[in-house]
This record gives sequence, C-alpha cells and structure tokens, in this order.
Amino acid sequence: MKIMSKMKMTWTVPAALALVTGFASQADDWPQWGGNDPGRNMYSPAKGLPSTFDPGRTKAGTEDIDLATTKNVKWVVKLGSQSYANPVVSGGKIFVGTNNESPRDKRHLGDRSVLYAIDEKTGKFLWQLVVPKLKSGKVNDWENLGLLSSPLVIGNRLWLVTSRGEVLCLDTEGMANGNDGPYKDEAKYVTLDTGKPPIEPGPTDADIIWRYDMMEELGVFPHNASNCSIIMVDGKLFVCTSNGQDWTHVNIPSPNSPSFIALDPKTGELLGEDNAAIGHRIFHGQWTSPSAGKVDGKWQVFFGGGDGVVYALSATPEKGSGQPKVKVFPNQPDQVEDADLSYIKKIWWADCVPPEYKIKDGKPIKYPAAEGPSEINSTPVYYDGKVYVAIGQDPEHGEGVGRLVCIDPAGKTGDITKTGIVWDYKGIKRSISTVSIDPATGLLFIADFSGYVHCLDAKTGKLNWVYDMKAHMWGSTFVADGKVYVGDEDGDFVVLAAKGGDKPVVLSETNLGTQMYGTPIVANGTMYVLCQTHLFAVGADAKPVAVDAPKKDEVQVKN
Repeated sequence: MKIMSKMKMTWTVPAALALVTGFASQADDWPQWGGNDPGRNMYSPAKGLPSTFDPGRTKAGTEDIDLATTKNVKWVVKLGSQSYANPVVSGGKIFVGTNNESPRDKRHLGDRSVLYAIDEKTGKFLWQLVVPKLKSGKVNDWENLGLLSSPLVIGNRLWLVTSRGEVLCLDTEGMANGNDGPYKDEAKYVTLDTGKPPIEPGPTDADIIWRYDMMEELGVFPHNASNCSIIMVDGKLFVCTSNGQDWTHVNIPSPNSPSFIALDPKTGELLGEDNAAIGHRIFHGQWTSPSAGKVDGKWQVFFGGGDGVVYALSATPEKGSGQPKVKVFPNQPDQVEDADLSYIKKIWWADCVPPEYKIKDGKPIKYPAAEGPSEINSTPVYYDGKVYVAIGQDPEHGEGVGRLVCIDPAGKTGDITKTGIVWDYKGIKRSISTVSIDPATGLLFIADFSGYVHCLDAKTGKLNWVYDMKAHMWGSTFVADGKVYVGDEDGDFVVLAAKGGDKPVVLSETNLGTQMYGTPIVANGTMYVLCQTHLFAVGADAKPVAVDAPKKDEVQVKN
C-alpha cells in the first residue's frame, strides 16, 4: 500500500486534544463506542431523558414508520434488515452500520455491508460507504450481517473496521467535498470480488483516505466476521484483528498472526503488533474491542482475548527483543519477538476463566460445552482504577456458565490472575455485553446472553437485583439520568430505575417490532435507539421531523 507522507487534514482543537488523550472533549457528542470515555463505560451525564417512548406503527404496505403514531420520537431512519453496529455522533452527523437490504443507490445492489452518514438534526441521509463481501464467503464474512464496527470520529476523519477485515480511514464529508487523501480507487473498491466493472463515486458515496487490509498485510483469518470498534490512545489507533478458526472449528489457519495492532491514524502505517502470542489458544474467534486508561500515570490498552484472558498492553510500541515471547500458559509453542518489528507489549494479564470451567473429574471440558470455558467478546471497561469484563461465546453456541471479574491493575505486571482480581461474580451467564456503571451510585449494570440484567455494587461485587428480560440479549446496558436502558432479541426495549435494593423497578417497556441487538446511546440530549431495521431519535417531548425514506424503486430492486 502506498502512503503519502503529507495529507490534508482538518483537526479542530478537540480533535488535536484527542490525539493526545485518546478521546474527544466535546462532552455532548458520542464520537466512538463508549462516547467520550476511553474506558468505554456505557454511561452519559445527560439529564431530562424520557423514561418511555412509542416507536409507532408502519405505514400500510411499507416499512416506513408513521411519525404521527409515535411518542417522544424526533425522527426515524429506515436501515437494512440487520443492524448491529452501534451509532456514533460527531460534528452534526450520525454514523451507523447496517446491510444493503434497503439500498440507497440502485448502482449498489446485492449483499453488501454499509455505513450510513445521517444528518443529526433531521435524520436526512447524506452519504454511504458500500463494502463488497469477501470472495471467501461466510467463513470470513457472514452473509447479510452488514457492518459490525462502531466508528471512531475525530474532526473530519473517521476510522472503522469493515466486514472485509480492513481498517479504513474516511473523510466525514464523503465525496461531497472531493476525493481527498492518497487513496483514489473508490470506484474499484465498491466492486471488489464481485466481477463487476468499477463504479465511479458520486456525492453520496464515501471518500476513503487510506486502507489497511489486515488479511493481506498480516495474514489474519477472521472467523465469520470482523467487528472491532477502534480506539485512539496517545495518537495511535488500536485494533483487534478478529483472527480466529476456520470453518472446521478446529484449525487456526494463522496462529502466528497478531491479535491486536497499533496503526498511524494519518497514514495507516503499522506501528506495532502484540506480543501476547494468543493465536494457538484461540477458542473460536476474537471479537473484542479495546478500552484504555492511565494506570500508574501511563496509558494502558485493554483487550479481551480469544483465550478468555484479559490483556493490558503498552500504548508505546517498542522494538522486538529477539527473545521468546513471554508465555501466558506454559504449554504453548515458543514464539520469538522479531528484532526488526515493533510490538505493543504485554504489561499484565489475567485469566478470566476459573479452573472449574476448564476441568471436571480430572478431564478437560471441551469448548463450547455449556459448563466449560469461554473467550472474551465484550469490551473491558476501565472505571475508577479498575477493569471490569465478562466472559462469553458466539451467540450461536447458546447459553452457558459465565463470569464477571473486577481487576485492580495498579502497580502490577505479569500474570495477575491470583493477585489482581478484586472480586468475581459467577451468577452471570455467558455474556457478550459491556458493563455500565453509574458514577452517582457506584452501581454496575450488565446483561447476559440468557436474558438477565444484573445490578451489582461496582466496588464490592455485591448483588442487588436481577431482572429477567425473558429473551436473549446481545447488546449492552446503558445508564443515564437515573435510568438503565436495555433491549433484547424479542425487540423489547426496557427502562429500569438505576438504583439498588433487592428488586428491580421497571419504568417502561415497549416493543420495537424487530430484534434489538444494539445498545442505546445519548448525544446532545437525544437518545438513539437501534433495532435491526430502524434507528430512532428519541427525546422528551420530541416533535416529529419528516425524513426522506429510500425511494420505492431503489428499495424494491435487488439482485
């Protein structure tokens, strides 16, 4: 990949600050997974949020919502048929991932992953990134899943991981202000692996600044999907590569490929890869996103591993030692740090899978047995000097035992499984959800895949209450304004009181008409609720704003 040494970049003061601190200072925007908090706590200080809303009814013969039938809804945007990538909000725009089942452009038809750019005030469609499917098929890029990564936005630049296992940097204005940056192959990009001729971009298409193909450059083998939500720490991008097993669910094609990497945000240059040597231990896939925090005065980046271990890596790449990589487990194959490569090196690690989930009656428990070990798919959360993370598996594996741990990393290095875990909670089942902690009360909320919402004391791990949603849960809890917002696979959107006691208090429950796999967010006083087919802008006493829906002929024409 050719990289230009100088690029036209527009960095606002908050954007420049973000390069230093790793997050934007615009307190009201929600520019990444976790908002303005590099620790990724799913919390907002916003006030005056509604405790209920009515998603309304569809117009006869369409999938368009009749705004006259809604309550506390500002606007609704029709998405594809599957939408998992939680929206982010920055600079007056909303960016959200989906698939191409409601095509916005008749030139781009068929199974594609799509990122929409939407006007924050009106919900008007602005432009889209269209990502063609990998030729290798669903072993790397599952059909119709759409885009799974929540973008990171700073100033006029956006970074995300695509379903093709790439990291892309985009111009937040799309092609409307011209084709910027060194990458000029957008016309070819949108037809990769399709056998179709290039399609010249127009003003409603994405402008790619640079492209880093992790499969080509690093040899990684994503299992079914790539999904990482990128974080910037100390001026560097940190990414999980989604390296995993092949279709046999036994073989790991690229065990020596990195699991975590650092890239230059301006050029896409590889700055370092991890020295954790996780490849040989991956249970299934790796679908975590990183978080970050300052420990003992220095930045640490936290990743959940495909081996059930949570890792803290240095935010400063260092040259390889030429010596064997530090082993996490004694029986793993030797790997050597290449003296010519740079590494984001392990500081500490903790095995989140307890011994009783690994061995029973003297025999190893085989993955993915319900009573056995799990990887970490959720995002570790760094809050008040502690790291919180739960173990879990691919939802297709069903329900099973889980564990939530609280880790104190202060002053620690190496294996801190026995010395760093402050408390654990085994009342939780498998979870792919990220915790939310309310600073006002110190209460922690987390969902598990079995459909339970758990409320615990963040400092002690003491359980307050458990609420049964009665359906599987993929998304995370979100806490704001004294309320906990959460959705489930049945499409139920529930608002709970963010308080302790021995019983949960339900403030409202409504059904969105389709599955809710995402997590609500709040930006600039508005809550955004994502279900599989629509994005709702919700606010107290919100007045409906009409939104241009996809044109009928575009929606109905498919390959």
